[in-house]
Amino acid sequence: MSDLLTAYADLDAEIEIQKDGTISKTLYQDDSLKVVLFGFDAGQELSEHTAAVPAMLQFLDGDATVTLGEKTIDAAANTFVHMTAKLPHSITANKPTKMLLMLLKGAKPNG
Repeated sequence: MSDLLTAYADLDAEIEIQKDGTISKTLYQDDSLKVVLFGFDAGQELSEHTAAVPAMLQFLDGDATVTLGEKTIDAAANTFVHMTAKLPHSITANKPTKMLLMLLKGAKPNG
């Protein structure tokens, strides 16, 4: 891609879910934003952790359970989540799932 733009016509084609695994691919990164595409096989998870910056999740397909602090939501295709910095969260894929993570490095830490 050029320095002027980054474009992906088919995010689904950018990552192939690995059997019994989790895979990630950084699609874009600069001083203020990092975009990572994840592919989770059924049963795979990101254990509870926090991010130093606010983040957004966009689920592209699949089905996952997302725990955000004390709240749990079911995430499927087209589910969007915004979280503030330092919010404990975890993700468990109930079936093969693709998700876009956007780390807002240029945002204020409180959201």
